[in-house]
Amino acid sequence: MSTSASTPPGRLNRGDQTTMQQASDAVSPPTPADARPPRAAATIVVVRDGANGIEVLLSRRAERGDHNSGAWVFPGGVVDPGDRHSHDVCAGLDDATASARLGLARDGLDYYVAAVRECFEESGLLFAADAGGALVRLDDAADDPAARHRGLGAWRGPLHRHERTLADLCREFGLVLALDRLVYLSHWLTPLGRAKRFDTRFFIAELPAAQTAAFDGTEMVEQLWLRPADALARAHELKLMTPTQTTLALVGRYDNVAALLAWARAPREVGLVMPRVGSGRQGMRPVLPDEPAYAELGRIDPAGHGLGCYDIQVGTPVRLSPRLIRVTAGNGSLMTGPGTNTYLLGGGAANEWAVIDPGPLDEAHVQAILDAAPGPIRWIFATHTHHDHSPAAVPLRARTGAAVYGRVAAHPEWQDASFAPDVLLQGGERFELPGPHGQASTLHAIHTPGHASNHLCYWLEEERLLFTGDHVMQASTVVINPPDGDMAAYIGSLRALAERDLDWLAPGHGFLMANPRQAMLGIVAHRLKREAKVVAALGALGATDADTLLARVYDDVNPRLLGVALRSLRAHLFKLRDDGVALEHEGRWALTDAPR
Repeated sequence: MSTSASTPPGRLNRGDQTTMQQASDAVSPPTPADARPPRAAATIVVVRDGANGIEVLLSRRAERGDHNSGAWVFPGGVVDPGDRHSHDVCAGLDDATASARLGLARDGLDYYVAAVRECFEESGLLFAADAGGALVRLDDAADDPAARHRGLGAWRGPLHRHERTLADLCREFGLVLALDRLVYLSHWLTPLGRAKRFDTRFFIAELPAAQTAAFDGTEMVEQLWLRPADALARAHELKLMTPTQTTLALVGRYDNVAALLAWARAPREVGLVMPRVGSGRQGMRPVLPDEPAYAELGRIDPAGHGLGCYDIQVGTPVRLSPRLIRVTAGNGSLMTGPGTNTYLLGGGAANEWAVIDPGPLDEAHVQAILDAAPGPIRWIFATHTHHDHSPAAVPLRARTGAAVYGRVAAHPEWQDASFAPDVLLQGGERFELPGPHGQASTLHAIHTPGHASNHLCYWLEEERLLFTGDHVMQASTVVINPPDGDMAAYIGSLRALAERDLDWLAPGHGFLMANPRQAMLGIVAHRLKREAKVVAALGALGATDADTLLARVYDDVNPRLLGVALRSLRAHLFKLRDDGVALEHEGRWALTDAPR
């Protein structure tokens, strides 16, 4: 169904043009023409069992006036061209196998060689073995045959100066590189926009017996053996870079080296981790893939200049694309996360805009929307009528003359009674709205009951983006509150949306989200797992009331949220009742096949 979306003109709301120009510039920052490709690098995380658990070797870099100066790091450095000349002294690993492990077409063995070389240069630890397979002993107090290896330390300088290679060292002493002691751990790529970028493979290995670490005094000027937890507790004092902190947290999960290496050696996929740079309350810093802002930063700041923000900015317009702006209300709470998002969609020759989810009845937020709109607001679309999403439609319509679109809930509980749409939507409507550069913005209304009976999502065709309201929230699950909320309808709506060809989700709370199908099916899996927990609890407890079930089924939830969780529990129970799995009698629930 195609719907005309024209209404009488309202007041022109041009907002703060300076702020909006800065936000617009952040959408497509200039790509540096002289951007350098990252340099291949390798690092070894050397671990040992200490008196109180695993310890990790950390060394402090010399001050060189760059980003990494003075940082405490693991031994490692750049892969040198000469490292490939040491392939013939590598034991237990050839280039084809090494490359396959690292996901490379060739030259994977160079990373292993570089890791061993850098560790020896910087820390005096050598992962090499004699003809019998025994690791070299560098302890000066050791008896023969270690004595003939005491001269190895003199090779650290020539290796660092590229005067000799590890192959030369091995031939001199009759050794081979013990690459079987190195386990591939992780893959890190320096964020875009950094002056120096490295494509680094991290390995992990146990400290060789009868070897003692000794910093070189050139690249490394101090070293410590620390438990990961102790190192992390001193993160600011020690200047720990993001990959170092993340690796320490990983290592710290294990009680001993054997357990850590068993995990590391087990079959697993090692994915690339490339932080993105953003600004916020903690200043400019790297943002990791598991942080909420990560995907959005890659969209609005693809060149990595740090123009995006990793914090939700209340009341500040954020330009998400040439046709899309986000303004967040200052109503953050346990239920609303960082606040409710209002989106502005539009542009074109007439510079007309639509509002998606006007937000709560908050004068500051209404004014922020008016200030953010580059042109007149003609249309207001509501995803649903909970109090954090629709009440601002009344003052916004009064001040702009915009028409309001949406649905009315089937049940009045927890609903915005002031919501009175000018156009009642059923789902399936298609709107041709203005867009940038003479392009249309095609918006489709999709009825998605579950969280609320009147819930709508809006699909922006040109950007393959879905405005989700509360159907999908970031970093949280939504409450399904009967009778207006319906768990079966919610799961059905999610499954239907997961089949659509989407690239982005624009949630009512949080940042833009990538991988829509994964996100929606993940919610379905979470809900069904919770449902299975309800069934298991009913099986174990027999006929019981909802309050007793709540403590058992939601034992992983913050106690402050148990009152809210009770609503979703009832939604699960009603779904199980409708599915014929459970029944209720005098306030007590039981499985249908349980003896009564």
